Amino acid sequence: MADATIRDVARRAQVSVASVSRVLNRLDNVSEETRARVTEAVRELGYVPHAGARSLSLARTNAIGVVLPDFHGEFFSEIVRGMDREASRRGYMLLLSNVHAGSEQSANAMRAMRGRVDGLVILAPHLSEDELADAVPRGTPAVLINTRGDAGGHPGVRLDNAAGAEAVADHLASLGRTRIVHIAGAAGNIDAQQRADAFLAALQRRGIAVQVIEGDFLEESGEAAIEALLKAGESFDGVFAANDMMASGALQALNRAGLRVPEDVAVVGFDDVPLARHIGLTTVQVHIAELGARALDRLISILEGKEDPGGQELHKPELVIRSTTDPKANPR
Repeated sequence: MADATIRDVARRAQVSVASVSRVLNRLDNVSEETRARVTEAVRELGYVPHAGARSLSLARTNAIGVVLPDFHGEFFSEIVRGMDREASRRGYMLLLSNVHAGSEQSANAMRAMRGRVDGLVILAPHLSEDELADAVPRGTPAVLINTRGDAGGHPGVRLDNAAGAEAVADHLASLGRTRIVHIAGAAGNIDAQQRADAFLAALQRRGIAVQVIEGDFLEESGEAAIEALLKAGESFDGVFAANDMMASGALQALNRAGLRVPEDVAVVGFDDVPLARHIGLTTVQVHIAELGARALDRLISILEGKEDPGGQELHKPELVIRSTTDPKANPR
């Protein structure tokens, strides 16, 4: 329902307006049953509990809402840099929102932007297709980055994770590495899942076994994974980390253990954040800033009434070989 009011929510939930207000203000004097009915009515109607947002809904704001699962880390700073560059070039500003909890919190963050922004760019790899479809406010133009679905037909920009992971498998196999470890990204993350699935399948076709250790995309988890393997006496000669930060942590652990890279262990990351170039990390180059800029470009074109082909754009990354797999390569 467009421009739903608090009374619409009360009627849908079959409660009083006062009860709806108590739920929206997170007061304790309301039953769990009432809270659940109001929450569901808000979701179904796409209600925004903010009078200012409703008053703005009829006007252009020249602001773009950006929804990210996290703000720290070089990947997200790079993707925001690309968005900001394109937004500034075309006369828009960005309003950022950080969502890393469950689907309800993500949905609330997106709905709260309705009326404050002209459209949304959403990067939510932790949400299922159904959760994403429920979370995107109805009637709000949106472009998705690396999501599981299209949230009811929204256009998107996606990275070909499988192609990148297969290139890593080809490279490690060509080096004669046969005892390989994959430090995977966070469970439930679509990028982590696609990279792991493609990497394992590519090496399985070559008869090469892979040991998988779950990480969380943070540097510390890459370091901990290698430390655990060495403590257990495991032998390995190749490491593929699902992002550069975990690869950086893995390199630190290998260095402390006195293992030579790449002579003893070849190490590969994914993303090609600025840090990767400084430490000579072989990695899958994503062109992160360009990914963000392209998502902004598509959204603004839609807002300005220009034709967009719709659907999902697939961007193929490329492997960049540096000194962590080739001792003769330039470390930068």
